[in-house]
Amino acid sequence: MSRVAAIDCGTNSIRLLVADVNGDNLGEIDRQMRIVRLGEGVDATGFFNLEAVERTLTALKEYQEIMVSKGVEKIRFCATSATRDARNRNIFVDGVREIIGIEPEVISGQEEANLSFIGAVRELKYQEPPFLVVDIGGGSTEFVYGEKEVIFAKSVNIGCVRMRERHFTALPPNPKEIQLAVEDIDKAINNASQLVPIKEAKTLVAVAGTATTVAASALELNEYDRHSIHLAQIPANKVYEVAQKFLLMSAEELSKLGYMHPGRVDVIAAGALVLSRIMKATGATEFIASETDILDGMALSIINKVDLAPLN
Repeated sequence: MSRVAAIDCGTNSIRLLVADVNGDNLGEIDRQMRIVRLGEGVDATGFFNLEAVERTLTALKEYQEIMVSKGVEKIRFCATSATRDARNRNIFVDGVREIIGIEPEVISGQEEANLSFIGAVRELKYQEPPFLVVDIGGGSTEFVYGEKEVIFAKSVNIGCVRMRERHFTALPPNPKEIQLAVEDIDKAINNASQLVPIKEAKTLVAVAGTATTVAASALELNEYDRHSIHLAQIPANKVYEVAQKFLLMSAEELSKLGYMHPGRVDVIAAGALVLSRIMKATGATEFIASETDILDGMALSIINKVDLAPLN
């Protein structure tokens, strides 16, 4: 058994999982999340904002203290959409190396998809394959189709932060902004569907903060409770209702929802819209909300050899 740490740094958040791994068994020790908005402005400029990098490295210093206190033996750090896009990524990569002493991996959308699938399906015991795992991040959304292993995967740039920055000038957005976002999202989903058979899956699984926040709303939770959310079955009609509700709310109204993380207030409407369009495009009658995701896949990959499908 080895104690490992997985750090996932995306466009909106940086997350940490400390776990004991023994074969295919993963025992969670600690799980942390900070909203740092590393990808702020990257879609428009192609460059990291220095303040956003500093916020992210400050959070990483906290994680380093946690990893030392928990006796972590091995670390894997994966950076995703924003870091893939930023032309000045070296300022971030160098900072990460200095703090935790390892080289951060800037992984492809395909590897991100593979790791998300591994983490998302590991606790599905009663759901019927094949699975479609959807990971709505800040910068990108991954579509991953498979059974025990990944068969097809595609990453497209329709994350909640990217859609918010690209289309919404204020909250609530106006109808024209929503329509333009819908057209952008639908085009990307259609692109993904050229490779991934999104309508053929028996079970749709959605991971990450957008999906779990939509689930919290659909379940009418007073506060965010990951144990109530994990593996909850959320009907498609509830997804449409929640997305419409969020699109009509101001930032102040969204911030008063007990389950809403402050760092998601300005992007949740865009993210929920992405999820609702995915539900429509797949024809799924429900999605399974999963609190296990890329972090779990990363943690398992540190110890176990993970064969990644050679995807396009």
